[in-house]
Amino acid sequence: MKVTIETIMLIILSIILLAIIMPVIVFAYLWFVDHNQQQHAILRNFPVLGKVRYLFEIVGPEFRQYLFDTDTESKPYSRVDYLNVVLPSKYLNYVIPFGSKRDFDKEGYYIRNAMFPKQKTELAVDNSQLVKTRKYVIDKESIVTRKEHLVDAETEPWLLKEDDAIIIGPNRKHPFVVHGQIGMSGMSYGALGENAISALSEGLGIATGTWMNTGEGGVSLYHLKGNTDVIMQIGPGLFGVRDTAGNFSWEKLKEKSEMEQIKAFELKLGQGAKIRGGHIEGVKVSEHIAEIRGVEPYKTVDSPNRFNEFNDLASMFTFIAKMQQVAEKPVGIKIVVGSYDSVAELAQYMKETGKGPDFITVDGGEGGTGATYQELADSVGLPIKSALFMLDEALRQYGVRDRVKIIASGKLFTPDRVAVALGMGADLVNIARGFMFTVGCINAQHCHTNKCPVGVATTDPELQRALVVDEKKYRVANYVIAMRKGLYNIAAAAGIDSPAKFSKQHIVFKDLFGRALTLKEIRQKRMVEENDHSLYA
Repeated sequence: MKVTIETIMLIILSIILLAIIMPVIVFAYLWFVDHNQQQHAILRNFPVLGKVRYLFEIVGPEFRQYLFDTDTESKPYSRVDYLNVVLPSKYLNYVIPFGSKRDFDKEGYYIRNAMFPKQKTELAVDNSQLVKTRKYVIDKESIVTRKEHLVDAETEPWLLKEDDAIIIGPNRKHPFVVHGQIGMSGMSYGALGENAISALSEGLGIATGTWMNTGEGGVSLYHLKGNTDVIMQIGPGLFGVRDTAGNFSWEKLKEKSEMEQIKAFELKLGQGAKIRGGHIEGVKVSEHIAEIRGVEPYKTVDSPNRFNEFNDLASMFTFIAKMQQVAEKPVGIKIVVGSYDSVAELAQYMKETGKGPDFITVDGGEGGTGATYQELADSVGLPIKSALFMLDEALRQYGVRDRVKIIASGKLFTPDRVAVALGMGADLVNIARGFMFTVGCINAQHCHTNKCPVGVATTDPELQRALVVDEKKYRVANYVIAMRKGLYNIAAAAGIDSPAKFSKQHIVFKDLFGRALTLKEIRQKRMVEENDHSLYA
């Protein structure tokens, strides 16, 4: 068939006409539909421009995060916060150029440095067994591209020496001995997908000396993949330890306690971002997750706001005592502090009865979650620095501080934040969202929708393909090790040989007027002012 010039011109003209006519038809259709709908006022009056408004509304968060917010502005995590986690986890080592981006005119906490810091050879650190990991090396970086490759690496683990090891439940038959002060906070299988949980478990196992908390969703095979130590969290929904009627099962608790990897149990009374029962959308409740939790598949699950098994300190202490007896392992509680009175009452009851938890996890109001309500996340529960100080003081006031270990959580994702928490009274620190960053989280904040674009907070198999376990597990390990190394760097600067020795005298608070006092001095001053040896009574 011979193609003439006229034919070609006709085809080109047809294409041009279609290119002109089709948009007109589409816009006309949109105008007609939106002009006559009754739901959206802006679309009814301005059908076309209204579409543009909604487009900007959808892409606005991404534009602000990458183009308009400064490095320190975004909430809940800024660009600097994100990079402070991602870069050490990816490259194992990270230094900053030029200077700090912190606003030094604002009030805040600082670590008190010593006139004569410790040398590395003077540090009480166990680096006897090197950790085999992998890290990225940058080959070439330009405006439009970055070429890098993975290499095998060996690194020092930066573990506590045996004399400084943290022992949880020393009076239990099977105490939990920890050689690193940083572990993973409770994140359930279901809230996160199996790839994310697997990468976290395997990465923590590579790092050694750490632990992972299961979250209230129960123990899954993915939590056990990395052969790392596990704290099994039990929430009011009793997932993993409930019978077919939904009641607490002592037999199932005994079964879980016989698992070697499970080192301790934690009763979740509260969580910083939600002073209520846990919540998971039905789209996330796969058949496997439903089986682990003992619930119906693809049905939204809301846990009770509190345990039905106890409703006051007396009944809770009785329940804890029985758990300690049956499990023969440490049992702790996770709380959110609302006032000094509440933790003082807890400490007083511990003193009077001689009973109580082996550890207390205190979660700050700034803590994260997969799904909660704005009013609870923003305004219920004190932030970690206030809560931690109150809890430590209450336990000391009633002479029971040596009986219980404190685990702090709430945006403690860099070594300096951890050091401040340790100085304020914590023995150990839990991190959740920092670990999510290591396995690919980009702060998209779609955790509750099951549509996490990077395959972290989703159980959708297609979306989870993005998360490659064999690559992300090394980032998890590198992050833990970099955090522990950072703690030792700070300890050396403070003139102590181990981060296990941080205390209130090492933390300084500077106010807006430039006045600076150590927490020890603030504590002594307040005790004199109150004249009753209590900060908050």
